[in-house]
Amino acid sequence: MPAKVPRHFAVVGAGLAGIACARTLLQAGHRVTVFEQAERVGGRTASHESPFGSFDAGAQYFTIRDERFALALDTVPGLYRPWSANAIRVLDATGHVASPSQPPGEAHWVATPGMDALATAWAEPLQQGGHLHTQAQVVAIERDPIHPQQWQLRIQGPAGAQQVLAGFDAVLLAQPADLARTLLTQSQIAPALAAEIAGVITAPCWSMMLAFPQAVHPGTLGPQWNAARSTHHRIAWLARESSKPQRGLVERWTVQASPAWSHEHLHDDPSRVQAKLLKAFAEVTGIHAQPQYVEMRRWAYAQTTQPLGKTHLIDSELNIGACGDWCLGHRLEDAFISGLELALAADFSANFEHNIMQAMLDAAKDLPDEQ
Repeated sequence: MPAKVPRHFAVVGAGLAGIACARTLLQAGHRVTVFEQAERVGGRTASHESPFGSFDAGAQYFTIRDERFALALDTVPGLYRPWSANAIRVLDATGHVASPSQPPGEAHWVATPGMDALATAWAEPLQQGGHLHTQAQVVAIERDPIHPQQWQLRIQGPAGAQQVLAGFDAVLLAQPADLARTLLTQSQIAPALAAEIAGVITAPCWSMMLAFPQAVHPGTLGPQWNAARSTHHRIAWLARESSKPQRGLVERWTVQASPAWSHEHLHDDPSRVQAKLLKAFAEVTGIHAQPQYVEMRRWAYAQTTQPLGKTHLIDSELNIGACGDWCLGHRLEDAFISGLELALAADFSANFEHNIMQAMLDAAKDLPDEQ
């Protein structure tokens, strides 16, 4: 079998999908460069630090359904633990328990000491090898003028500084669906992929983080449950952060607004959103004490409501691909599987192209010389 020829992949986005994709390609022997526009990796697994303890500002927990995800988690033992959430309640609009709990059987897991610990650990080899660039926003994908079969990227860094990096054999987008589609459209490439991504619908979310230092033991303030889904028109999810393992004892809550309400108030002033969500929080939990700490976070792309319906997208002729949780759903496991599957498809495509080329060269050697 012909030897594998390493290719240079650009991976745009360092959330869980991008990290899974990049690490898989790196382990397959390829050269990989990852570009992340934020200061830190992890995407929606972001943890927020406060004087009173940490908050999981985005993803609250994860499940383990795919064996490949389980195997990946085994590489970071001690970084994740089960979260005993006293069963997740389902609340009506007034905060009363409408359903005692979800059906038992599926464990809920959290990374420790914060949800970003998994992404940080998995990204460490990329960081150490110089393969990861943060605060680097890809604003355009173009053909390399010197090597037209390759790609170059226009990168915007802090304070608007721009640079062009060339020599990429393939570009793989691990961004929210809307951002991936916009980048492809503005770059005027892969219109078929952009058209498929256009069918994906992702809802925004306002997150509110609250701390009550006067309550230093979980459960001493408010309801006796630790997590709930709510039908209140403003609030969809509530979680007592201090009930999670290795999170500290000061009473802390993360409140996530409903998709419809978040969309309606997406561009409102954060202070106005905060006031409305605080009122709703009191209505749902019965906690009328004023928190000593409040922080707001707006997620423009939080939860997939209409997924792509397959694990990834790839155009093997253009060497452009896309992955993300939005391909399959909105769970962290969906992001990991999507990134893994795109990497496997891209690696196969690279080997397949090389094998065909090598076979053509071998066949040419066997042709008789021209007379």
